[in-house]
Amino acid sequence: MTYVALLRGINVGGKNKVAMPRLKKTFEAVGLTDVTTYINSGNVIFKDTRRRPATIVSALEKAIENDFGFPIRVLLRDLPAIKKVIRVLPDTWTNDEKMKCDVMFLWERVDRKGIVKDLKIKPEIEDLVYVAGALIWRVDRPAITRSGMMKMVGTDLYKAMTIRNCNTVRKLAALMASGEAG
Repeated sequence: MTYVALLRGINVGGKNKVAMPRLKKTFEAVGLTDVTTYINSGNVIFKDTRRRPATIVSALEKAIENDFGFPIRVLLRDLPAIKKVIRVLPDTWTNDEKMKCDVMFLWERVDRKGIVKDLKIKPEIEDLVYVAGALIWRVDRPAITRSGMMKMVGTDLYKAMTIRNCNTVRKLAALMASGEAG
C-alpha cells in the first residue's frame, strides 16, 4: 500500500528543524520502502505491505523522536483517501496570489461530518467542505483576515489537524499515484 505521512509542526518558524534527507533515512530504518520526501514541510511518501497504519504511525513517531530529539505527530493517509480528497476539491480552487486554499487533514478524534457546523465561517467570503479525514477551505486572498477560519488558530481543533495547501495535496496525489503504477 502507498501512504503519505504528514508530519505536523516541522520546519515552521525555525522550530523543530528536520532535514528531509535525514528524515528519509529514519523512515527507511523503520523498514518502509520507496521512501520519497516532498518539500520541506514534512510530506513523506512510502510503501508498506506488512503493517497496519496505527502500527506504522507508532513506529514512526518513536523513531522521529529518537532521531531528532523532539516529538512530532504523524498523520497517515493511503492513496484511496488522498484520491477522495482530490475528487472533492474543486478544480477552480487554487493556492496562488488571488486565492488561498488549504486542506486540513484531521486526526481521527475530530474527524466527523458535523465539524463544519461547529466552525464559524463567513459564507459570503469563504467556503468550507468536509470529506472523510479532511476539511477543504477556500478564501480570496484580500478576505483572509476577515475569515472566520482564522479564529481557529491555536484552538484544540487546530492542534488536531495538519494543514497543506491544495497545490501540495494535488502534487502528493500525483506522486503517490505514479508510485503505484511503477
